[in-house]
Amino acid sequence: MAAKSALMTADYVAPSGTHKFSHELPSASANNVTDKTAYLSALRSKNTELQGEINAFLTQKMDEDVKAAEGRPTKRSKKEEREEEMYGEEDPEADD
Repeated sequence: MAAKSALMTADYVAPSGTHKFSHELPSASANNVTDKTAYLSALRSKNTELQGEINAFLTQKMDEDVKAAEGRPTKRSKKEEREEEMYGEEDPEADD
């Protein structure tokens, strides 16, 4: 009887969309040390690959977010706007 392979997956879910990462792993026979060793080796290798793919994907998403935000004005509170207006000056209203 042929052993089924396992699947290692990770899902990215955000309001802007989703992305699925997956890697197939060999199955490990409960009685075969060689199969278990091969499985653990593949698991380590595929885990490193998956981590690299996720990091590259997240870096791309952050770059897209930065580019999208470049054209938009940042929303600041009235306190932040006041602090910028009064930069380098004493604020008589702040003397509490």
